[in-house]
Amino acid sequence: MATTNVILRTKINNLGAEADVVSVKRGFARNFLIPKGKAFEATKGNLRNIESLKKSRALREADELSEATSLASKLKKMKLVLELSIGEGGKAFGSITTKDIVEAIQAKSKKTVLDRHQLDLDKPIKSTGSFTIPVKLHAEVEATVTITVKAQDSEEDNAAE
Repeated sequence: MATTNVILRTKINNLGAEADVVSVKRGFARNFLIPKGKAFEATKGNLRNIESLKKSRALREADELSEATSLASKLKKMKLVLELSIGEGGKAFGSITTKDIVEAIQAKSKKTVLDRHQLDLDKPIKSTGSFTIPVKLHAEVEATVTITVKAQDSEEDNAAE
């Protein structure tokens, strides 16, 4: 396949960030990257003017790092309590997943924006107790969230009878 070198103007996942010179397939560059304004050709003249892109990249990365560190401090202070319905024999009905944890975090702090893929939960939680879950916020910043899983009150079941 024919490839060409382009200079990226914006961060593109799995490809690179601003001011990176990457080699991509010619059709991808001609049909998507260049018309959408996400990249421009890597000519000698364009390579000389790459400094402004490097400055904007440094500013963006500094902002991302500061946001991640402030979010990490918020998450370390946060104590979450989630409920899990437990049957008579102590068997759990359902489980606590990353989606449930992210929803609880966002309910507690409206400004906190997390993706469920940032949580490092090996498997869903199916028991009661206290759990510490690592959260990957940035390449250099990792925080932990402490959650307590309690058995759901069965008062509703007793009232129905």
